[in-house]
Amino acid sequence: MFNIGDKIVYPMHGAGVIEAIEEKEVLGLKRQYYIMSLSVGDMKVMIPLDKADGLGLRQVINEEQIPEVYKVIQGESGAGSAQSNWNRRYMVNMEKIKSGDIFEVAEVYRALKWREKEKGLSTGEKKMLESVKKILLSELVLVQGMEVEEISSELEANFK
Repeated sequence: MFNIGDKIVYPMHGAGVIEAIEEKEVLGLKRQYYIMSLSVGDMKVMIPLDKADGLGLRQVINEEQIPEVYKVIQGESGAGSAQSNWNRRYMVNMEKIKSGDIFEVAEVYRALKWREKEKGLSTGEKKMLESVKKILLSELVLVQGMEVEEISSELEANFK
């Protein structure tokens, strides 16, 4: 269980801070919810406490792990970009994003950036790249305590 003030990651949405734990009635059902403010964008999400484990919530990484994230981004093009079938590539990347693992998300970012550089991206992949970048930014902003623009520049600088 998480507490107010904890910095957590909600897969597919990104990282943020738990601002409150409240009981709310939604569709006639009363439940306890984490009220989480995302660190990138001006959005709050309600996460049912009784579903939190199944959703893959986790603590943000620590500062010592940041170089590992950038090492993944600096790597060669990954398997996700090597798939020639758009549908298969999309599914592989989506599974990695849903995992909530920052290193897998970084792999998707790297694979899409490579594909963008080599062949260009479809509209769906452009949206995925934008989403993955936001997810990465949200966690790195919380961990490093820097502005979004600074982290965004770092991400671009680390992709070669």
